Amino acid sequence: MEIERIRSFIATDLPEESKRALRGIQNRLKKGYDAPVKWVDPNSIHLTLKFLGNIDAGMTGRILAVIAEAVRGVKPFQVELKGLGVFPNPNRVRVVWVGMGGDIEKLAAIQRRIEADLVPLGFPAENRPFSPHFTLGRVREQAAPEERRLLGQLVTGTVFEGGGCFTVDAVHLMKSQLTHQGAIYTKIGSVELK
Repeated sequence: MEIERIRSFIATDLPEESKRALRGIQNRLKKGYDAPVKWVDPNSIHLTLKFLGNIDAGMTGRILAVIAEAVRGVKPFQVELKGLGVFPNPNRVRVVWVGMGGDIEKLAAIQRRIEADLVPLGFPAENRPFSPHFTLGRVREQAAPEERRLLGQLVTGTVFEGGGCFTVDAVHLMKSQLTHQGAIYTKIGSVELK
């Protein structure tokens, strides 16, 4: 019998008000320059704490237990959408993102615990530092260097006032199903912060 594989990741959610703020900044950037960017639907934007890839369906219970251990003793906390930027740099834009402010250290601590506790389950630790952000769009491969540079100028010259504060009160194990219309995300399980 074949074992079911699930493309999955661990993340936190965004409230509707913040999703509206992200949609607003996307619309401002789209009006400013028609670059070959695949914009992420704000309804599916989330903060990824750990991308897991394809996992055996039978591992979900153990992964949720790791999440529960990582958030043990952590009360809900406040963060905010703050700042606009690009990866890797404004001259060679690949990703447009919105950053975060607020109680980022609590978020980073949860992420570090999840990262460390998943290693014994066979998930290699990420070697890049955790950089909490929300991806707004990805520049398509066919974009010319000049298009990337102009988009970088637009982003660095655009002020984003932010999307207000919101409470991180749960961490979710998510399923990502890739379709021609884009990824469809569903929650496999959630662990609430108490």
